[in-house]
Amino acid sequence: MVVIRLARGGANKRPFFHLVVADSRRAATGKFLERVGFYDPKAPEGREALRVDLARVRAWTAKGARLSPTAERLVKRFERSAKAA
Repeated sequence: MVVIRLARGGANKRPFFHLVVADSRRAATGKFLERVGFYDPKAPEGREALRVDLARVRAWTAKGARLSPTAERLVKRFERSAKAA
């Protein structure tokens, strides 16, 4: 099954996450099919903390990919902020 989830990167105590499309059997930080965004929970004020390529997420979900609960929450948050802007 194909899943859209977060892959952790960054340094100790400085997390950075890529939103990736991957095979669910692969390791969380392993090989992935496509990067569709990022999330930086510690981004300073004025710097972009979340970016999602909504067109690619919709394309993958149309093909049967599932979003992890956290990825789904972040995509919804990005959609709300994109509509407000």
